[in-house]
Amino acid sequence: MSRPPRWALALTILAASALPAVAQIAVSGNDSKRRLENGVNRVVSDATTDTATIIDLGGRAPRVVGEVPLSHSVVGPPTSVAITPDERYAIVTSAERLDPANSSRTVPDNRVQVIDLRATPPRVSQVVEAGAGPSGVSINRAGNLVLVANRNAGTVSVFRFANGALAPVSTVTIGNATSSPAHVQFTPDGRRALVTRDDPAGSFVSVLTVEGETVTKTDRDITAGIRPYGMGITADGRWAVAANIGRGGGDADTVTLIDLRREPYLAADTISVGPTPEGIQVSPDNRHAAVTIHNGSARPQGHPLRGRGQLVMLRIDNGRLREVARAPIGDWAQGIAFSRDGRTILVQNMADRNIAVFRFQDGRLTDTRQRIAVNGGPAAIRTADAPTRR
Repeated sequence: MSRPPRWALALTILAASALPAVAQIAVSGNDSKRRLENGVNRVVSDATTDTATIIDLGGRAPRVVGEVPLSHSVVGPPTSVAITPDERYAIVTSAERLDPANSSRTVPDNRVQVIDLRATPPRVSQVVEAGAGPSGVSINRAGNLVLVANRNAGTVSVFRFANGALAPVSTVTIGNATSSPAHVQFTPDGRRALVTRDDPAGSFVSVLTVEGETVTKTDRDITAGIRPYGMGITADGRWAVAANIGRGGGDADTVTLIDLRREPYLAADTISVGPTPEGIQVSPDNRHAAVTIHNGSARPQGHPLRGRGQLVMLRIDNGRLREVARAPIGDWAQGIAFSRDGRTILVQNMADRNIAVFRFQDGRLTDTRQRIAVNGGPAAIRTADAPTRR
């Protein structure tokens, strides 16, 4: 007799009760359609459903408290999940789906999903359409406006968010269909947003103006490193960091620090971190950025450019970036999330299908050896934006 998939068992357990009250949650979006098999990124045609895993960060050790079936994708930066400031809802994008005509390949998706985290059990409460390839998503601090970067359309979708539901407002053109807007993020004051563009021909971070529900692209494009992809903005609104994934040739790639203290915003520093920095997030105290680098870990065994994935900690210090710690992680690592006190760091190991738990204190990284198993490859993770700390 065949056994039901683990996500089905998890949902059966969750159906008995609502999500318990927690001090802080993270939501991990997991892609079951793709697997890394000895350096080959393979589409799994008979995969189980994608999922979102809800993790409680409020206890002594992070723990899973819920799981929701939905559609998700590793395509795009690992910021394709966002959580409302009150932690009531999560918004998850889906950049690709299995081709209905040929399940051995994928096609661009356009779906954006709302998860009601306090339903019994947590569930997808709404599905809306954005542009082709919706990837990075962000919610403003007021919790009433949502931006989605559409990588395959060259646009950003603007949504109103009220009473737990998204309503389309407008579409902002960033460039042509190949301009590849990867992630979009509000500044903490809600007056601006930054868009990373990983088109090799551009390698810009574009600036948007936000006035109420009116979002427009300015003529300011900040020159970052090659192919800016993931991005984080400090809670005090002073700095942004962009992870520049480069051309994938095994060369050392970079992270760019952007000065947001005055306009026009300017790139202030760029530091080499290693090959393919994909995930990036800033610490709640505004002082550090955590970066995951692939370091060739997605290449086949025995390949001369294969290495061990790395978690790199950078210090933001007087307008400069400097490395303060580094530790090995799993293959094809994706997103990063901090606990509110900045001492616990979650790192998604896509190939290993788990989330590693690190401690960061006094400038030192410690691998706790805890691994949180998820159903699918963990592809994006976020917490609610931290309150401003100065």
